[in-house]
This record gives sequence, C-alpha cells and structure tokens, in this order.
Amino acid sequence: MDAEITIIGAGVVGLAIAEKISEKYKNVFVIEKHSTFGQETSSRNSEVIHAGIYYTKNSLKAKLCIEGKRLLYDYCKKYDVPFNNCGKLIVATSEEEISVIEGIRQTAINNGVDDMRVLNRDQIAEMEPNIFALEALFSPSTGIINSHSLMKQYETNSINNGCQIVYGSEVTGIKHTKEGYEIMLLDADRKYYSFTSGIVINSTGLTSDKIAEMIGIKDDNLKILFCKGEYFRINPPKNRLIKRLIYPVPHVNMEGIGIHVTIDMSGGVKLGPDVKYLESNVYDYKLTPSKQEAFYKSAKKFLPFLEFDDIAPEMAGIRPKIQKPGEPLRDYYIMEESKRGFPGFINLIGMESPALTSSIAIANYVFGLI
Repeated sequence: MDAEITIIGAGVVGLAIAEKISEKYKNVFVIEKHSTFGQETSSRNSEVIHAGIYYTKNSLKAKLCIEGKRLLYDYCKKYDVPFNNCGKLIVATSEEEISVIEGIRQTAINNGVDDMRVLNRDQIAEMEPNIFALEALFSPSTGIINSHSLMKQYETNSINNGCQIVYGSEVTGIKHTKEGYEIMLLDADRKYYSFTSGIVINSTGLTSDKIAEMIGIKDDNLKILFCKGEYFRINPPKNRLIKRLIYPVPHVNMEGIGIHVTIDMSGGVKLGPDVKYLESNVYDYKLTPSKQEAFYKSAKKFLPFLEFDDIAPEMAGIRPKIQKPGEPLRDYYIMEESKRGFPGFINLIGMESPALTSSIAIANYVFGLI
C-alpha cells in the first residue's frame, strides 16, 4: 500500500480527522481538489460554536455537537485560536413564539444542555438594550470562532504529525481491491495518476455522495442536495449595537434556523443565512441584492433600529444536505462500510452544521471506527 489511510477532503472535518489519525498512524494522506483547505462549506458559514440545542435526542448531531463544543473551546485555548464565547439569545417577538421557546429549552435539556435560561424583557434589555423581544432563551455556551485559524491549526498539527496533504488533486475514481483501494487522481497539471490506500475516509462535503458512488454505493437516502444560504451585512456604525448572537425561533423541521444575527471576530455583523434548495448541484455563490427587502423585514422584527439601507449583500454558502425539503431533520451519516462490502471505506455524508463545532468529536468518532 502506498498509504495506510487516505482522507479525501480538506475541509474543517477532514483536517480534524487528519490531525487525530496522524497522532497514531504514520502513513496518512489528505487529498484536496482545491489549491488550499476549506474552500467550500467550511469557509462560507456563520462560524458559530453551537451549544447543541435543537437536535434530536441521542442523534450524532446532538451528541457530537455537545462533546465537540467542549473540546473545541479547550483546543482554542490551547492553541490560541481566536474565539469569543459571547452567548446567544433565541428571541420570541410574538405571543405565539413564547410557547416555542419553552419547547426549545426542553429539547436542549433532553440533549444535556442544562445551562439555558429564560429571560424576561427587563433581563433582555440589560444584555442587549437595542433589540426587541417579549421573551428570550439565553445560551451562555454558544460562541463564535475564526474558522480559517482553526483549519490552519488542524493543518499545521497534521503536517507536524507526519501527515502529507496534497492540494490541487481531484479524485476521479476509486477501485476496491483485495488489499484496499486504488484511488485515481487528476493533478494540478492535468495529469492522471493513481495510488493505493488500505483505508479511505470520504470527507468531501458537497461531493461526498459522488465519491461514495465511485466505489458502488448508490443510495437515494445519501443523495446530497445543495442548499444555498445568503448573508447580508449590517453596515457601520449600527453593527456596534449588537454584542451577541440573536436568533429567531427556528423553522419547522430545522430546514434552517431563520435569518439570524451573528457577530464575527473582526466586529462585523451578518444577517442570514436564508434557505434555498438549488434545483441542481451547481456551485452557485451569486448574491441576490433583491433579497434585501426580505432580509430587512425579517430582521426588523427584533432589530428595531434597523433601516433598509443599513444592510448590504455579503456572501453565500452551500449546505450539503441529505434532508429533502419538508422532511424531518436528518442525522449525519458516518459509517464504516463493511456491511455494504467495502471494508475500510468510511463515509461522512450530510455533514452540515454543526459540523464545525463538532469537528474534533467527529474526528474522535471516526478514529474509533478505524
């Protein structure tokens, strides 16, 4: 075998896996089609450290988020990765939404998140005097992180462990052999080559279903749907009127959690993302300035200071969803595929939020599968 273990994909999850695995295994490769790490979902998101509030009890999303949150805060402190444990308010702006708040709190408690507090209007005003809410749920363990710095640290530690990361090489085929797998690649010079690996870990996010199909795993339940989300920024000086994350109550089935307010490490404030399933799996990062009205009206409900011209288009990202529109919340698919006849092939499919928060816990889970 040319490699003992090969990880396909150098997003935040792939790099976290690389760091963990390369602590023990010495012949580890990471293959990434882009020229550097984190060029897709990992760099086009809200950069939130999630608390583990919304997810189904005992699901991987719930368990890995809660474990991963603790591990991630510890990791940031150890390696000086920039973060801010700022907390989050989930706000009810109508009487109907107040009952939803209590349901969210119960879900959080069921998941083991026991630090949530219900706040009345006076308590909300003490924390965030510039927002409107009849009631709010405060999550003190929610925060934000510099995702680029996090991925850079994962990459650095992986390389220091002896892991080899190959950028600019796209996987074009995978063949199951008696000993393991032969991986066919197209490199940055448009030349084809191949190498062999005993274990293959598919951590390719938006194309993870396509990588699985290369070895013969075609499963409609694992089909990735591109779900686009756009963001608008709040222009200065009004970005300084918010100190924490402000979320509305979430959508039905958690297709999205509503157009919310997130701060970042540089003092910027974003609104978004919205939710739009794309008709085909195209990398559509185009911004839609005409959405300004919808973003403004949505945010105005809890940001009374906001005027129409205070916001402007910022960026777009794409979630790798396996949950179809209108379906109940789907869990991550993280599986060693011996039962399908592919021992040593590990799939990670549907790795949307809170995968950044969970990345170290996911890496530990995959290490256990190996």
